[in-house]
Amino acid sequence: MTGPERCHLSALGLVTALGRGKEAVATGLFRGTTTGLVLEEGWLPEGPARVGRVPGQLEALPARFADDDSRNTRLLLAALGEIQDEVDREISRHGRHRIGVVLGTSTSGIEASERALAHALTEGSLPPEFHYRQQEIGRLAPFLAEYLGLTGPALTVSTACTSSGKALVTARNLLRLGLCDAVITGGSDSLCKLTLNGFASLESATATLCNPLSRNRCGINVGEAAVLFLLRREPAEVALLGAGASSDAHHISSPEPSGRGAEAAMRAALAEAGLRPGGIGYLNLHATATLKNDEMESLATARVFPDGVPCSGTKPLTGHALGASAAAELAFGWLALHPRWNPERRLPPHRWDGEADPALPALRLTTEASRLDGPRVCMSNAFAFGGNNLSLIIGATP
Repeated sequence: MTGPERCHLSALGLVTALGRGKEAVATGLFRGTTTGLVLEEGWLPEGPARVGRVPGQLEALPARFADDDSRNTRLLLAALGEIQDEVDREISRHGRHRIGVVLGTSTSGIEASERALAHALTEGSLPPEFHYRQQEIGRLAPFLAEYLGLTGPALTVSTACTSSGKALVTARNLLRLGLCDAVITGGSDSLCKLTLNGFASLESATATLCNPLSRNRCGINVGEAAVLFLLRREPAEVALLGAGASSDAHHISSPEPSGRGAEAAMRAALAEAGLRPGGIGYLNLHATATLKNDEMESLATARVFPDGVPCSGTKPLTGHALGASAAAELAFGWLALHPRWNPERRLPPHRWDGEADPALPALRLTTEASRLDGPRVCMSNAFAFGGNNLSLIIGATP
């Protein structure tokens, strides 16, 4: 994929449990900081939950967007603040009708509905500040387009934990089809009781720090994040090289045990990028720390990379950010490739207890000493409920 077909990720704004903004996130990412995952009461009826919360206060939306005001949209605007200048330049250059918005989410602003229903149970009515828009999944991208005064395509993708990654692929297609000259893409997902209790009911959550690929792994920690890329045709430091998707259609919540769908997604991404497995310098694993996900992903990774590849799962640093996780973890690759944010070419270390599962193939897991000494190309995996698999590949431009 060369020439006009190749798209570039020219700007990045993000907020995660590691911090707000590229500098804070990069610092925590390459140190392997896990302090952003905190044990909190009030999420589950049976006890505390460990969650990855974005730190600090979030500003309320302007009054004219009160019907859209939720933690999810506030997170989104916090990420937008990091790239506002770049967005304004694209608007001036191409016009508001040529800028698209494609975002992913899985919970949207459902926590606003949780608070509104709790109010109704005690007061007998919904609070006056509540509006259904705050929880509407499809509203996220149109809201941002309206906030910025854009009139190009605006759509929201919701495919569970691949949502924001699928949004990037859709954004790339808008550029390739000539429908846009730039696209703001990524996603946002905020903490809510619905999700935490859902994973708890599946016996997939843990109050301890999640422990990906360990023999002692026992479930996920849920987190929140907002990530926005500016995707353009013009060359930038990091290019989107390839994407591969597949669907297991195996089970509504369990992955296909052998990892065939995950393997197909990785191989499709490599094929589109025109790369062999040895052309990948770092792999960000989906690595939820659940028994079945880690098993199938390890099997698939060992088959795709028989000679090994430096890899890590970063969810002990941020929690599982659900619909925003695919873009967030691709952003970690972007930071690893970018000379400004990672001059020493460090790789995110794999945080776990070091007790390998003897039933799984051994992977080449990173440590604090790991460096991106091989190809300056990163792959990132995202695997969702329903067997919805996605792999993305980005690379540093020469």
